[in-house]
Amino acid sequence: MPRQQRDHFQMTQTTSPASAHRHHGHEDGNDAFLSVRDIEKRFGAFSALDRVSLEVRQGEMVCLLGPSGCGKTTLLRTIAGLERQDAGRLYAGGRDISLLPPQSRDYGILFQSYALFPNLTVEDNVAYGLNSGAGQRKLDRRQKQARVAEMLGMVGLSGSERKYPGQLSGGQQQRVALARALAASPSLLLLDEPLSALDAQVREHLQLEIRRLQKEFRITTLMVTHDQEEAMVMADRIAVMNRGRIEQFGTPGEIYRRPASPFVADFIGQSNWLPFTRISGSQVAVGSLQLEIRPEEEELASGRLFCRPEAIDLFPGEAAANRFRARVTDRIYLGNRYRLALAADALPGHTLLADVMGEAHERIDAMHGGDGIWISLPRQALQVFV
Repeated sequence: MPRQQRDHFQMTQTTSPASAHRHHGHEDGNDAFLSVRDIEKRFGAFSALDRVSLEVRQGEMVCLLGPSGCGKTTLLRTIAGLERQDAGRLYAGGRDISLLPPQSRDYGILFQSYALFPNLTVEDNVAYGLNSGAGQRKLDRRQKQARVAEMLGMVGLSGSERKYPGQLSGGQQQRVALARALAASPSLLLLDEPLSALDAQVREHLQLEIRRLQKEFRITTLMVTHDQEEAMVMADRIAVMNRGRIEQFGTPGEIYRRPASPFVADFIGQSNWLPFTRISGSQVAVGSLQLEIRPEEEELASGRLFCRPEAIDLFPGEAAANRFRARVTDRIYLGNRYRLALAADALPGHTLLADVMGEAHERIDAMHGGDGIWISLPRQALQVFV
């Protein structure tokens, strides 16, 4: 086996005993298994991580989500011990792991490149490293075979033990890599863009499969992805990263419905933006419209209103708040919904996107380009940003 391959795999299959002591850090009343505290990482003059703090609960799946260059992979590699932080501390299972080498951190890592050994069978790929690691209980041949069979059954590859990676599809190879990462029962599973090289159908299937396994076996998992839909499907909580910082950390629903910054609002899903000036209290002026917003929104004299396309109310009743006329300038059929482009004389120079689902489809089918329509911007759907 080539030395480079061997060294790479030893980094991805670390096995060491977890400490019996627990760290005092917690969030929402639950003890955190992994605590990342004020981590900084620089490459020359470039700050890749800027005082990043994060807590992952036992049995939770957290996704690090963001565009290329935001620091998510650097954070994952720092947690794994493959990069050394310049400042800050890391705690896992109650012990300080800030300076521990990768092989002492008890993690399984699955990279975008599967790093399977082409000259080893599926069985041998999964079995490799099972007996390595200080303090890890050694397995005899029968125990190792039983563990490999269990892992391959878990990922749906029973019967493929004697095949070589070159005889498998991309999705099957990824399953082998996942089985290998889980074989040593790591306390933490780290996934670095594990599905990005797969076609859409296989990727969607494996998203659900990994999620099922993670929940069934309560595997504490931290995953890097740039795919917002993948993060929304798989994660219990999402940390949205931008320029080396976490802009928002919350459940998929929290991040989607109430983004904490314009960056998060734009990066997650589709968005509508309208400049406003405040008239008084919860009254704002947008173009020639006077709109009502939620009283609890920040008292900014001016800024931008944000709302999601599906929040726009089409065909509202006459008593609906923030109701005005618009024209349909374009429509796109997306299977379960229409996406409409709307223009209004009261909002010169602005186009609104509205998603229409359900029974409204029939009314949209009957419309023609330029048809007028009443719409409403519900005040509870409007959020204020600078």
